Amino acid sequence: MAIQETITKLTDKMNQDPEGIQGIDAVYQFDIEGSETHQVRLAGGSAEYRQGEEFDADCILTMTEANFAKLTAGQLNPTTAFMTGKLKVKGDLSLAVRLQSLLKKYS
Repeated sequence: MAIQETITKLTDKMNQDPEGIQGIDAVYQFDIEGSETHQVRLAGGSAEYRQGEEFDADCILTMTEANFAKLTAGQLNPTTAFMTGKLKVKGDLSLAVRLQSLLKKYS
């Protein structure tokens, strides 16, 4: 599945069941090696997807497209990926940790 399609489905699920994103005010940026930058902004109980760098990112996650697919499919634990170098994180590490529970709920 294409990155854009995956993130669109993820944000659609978040907007259909916003309980899991209530109280989160953050921008996740996914820098996929060899691809474009993708951002998800969570604010006010809603999720918004953008290609490129439209927002100021709070948490930047850099990985390969293959690892992104595994991460969003629940086949790769974000903490383990970070510890093994498969995922690089800049910014708020607590948001990266929180991403694990968000992906578990919405993937």
